[in-house]
Amino acid sequence: MQESPVWIYAIGFLAQAFFSARLLHQWIITEKAKKILSPPAFWILSIFGSYLLFIYGVLRDDFAIILGQFFSYYIYLWNLNMQGFRKRVNIAIQIVLLLTPVAAATYLMRDMTAFSSTFFRHNAIPLWLLIFGSGGQILFTCRFIYQWIYSAQRHQSSLPLGFWIISLLGSGIIIAYGVFRLDPVLILGQSFGFVAYMRNIMIGLRSKKQLSHEG
Repeated sequence: MQESPVWIYAIGFLAQAFFSARLLHQWIITEKAKKILSPPAFWILSIFGSYLLFIYGVLRDDFAIILGQFFSYYIYLWNLNMQGFRKRVNIAIQIVLLLTPVAAATYLMRDMTAFSSTFFRHNAIPLWLLIFGSGGQILFTCRFIYQWIYSAQRHQSSLPLGFWIISLLGSGIIIAYGVFRLDPVLILGQSFGFVAYMRNIMIGLRSKKQLSHEG
């Protein structure tokens, strides 16, 4: 397997730094409130991390990394809009944020034969491993689909207990994929999140138990 240049790993680590920062911020305010919260900064940092991780996936020719970013990105924006983001941001910036992933996808798929050859028949990634990694990314993305449905039904942005349970399962698969791929970005980035997911599950269960006793 050909080693990627250091600067490519630097982009990946920076993306994971944004994702880790969002979890750290959410974790701190959740610990203080003793209940799971969904702060705007969580979603803003998510957008920055998503941009960078998408670039990293392209540079690494890794479809499994890229896959999850397309679905979760717009859910990040939706949650920010639920918290009044649209009212505070210039319309031009909103348009750029909305169209950037579409433009990137159009560019990548301009030659479907080359796209298929690059991402689905990559010699460095066996097909079974690509399917395994993609499955982890799909499961990881499903946490945001679940979060979106849950929040939409309640007309407010929130991070329910199920979100953290799905996160924990998806993270475990991605860590295993990162080990097979010898990818330090995925291993280190997901390892921090793994701990935060477990802690949020503990807080969520405790909060749910308290509410049941109060009821």
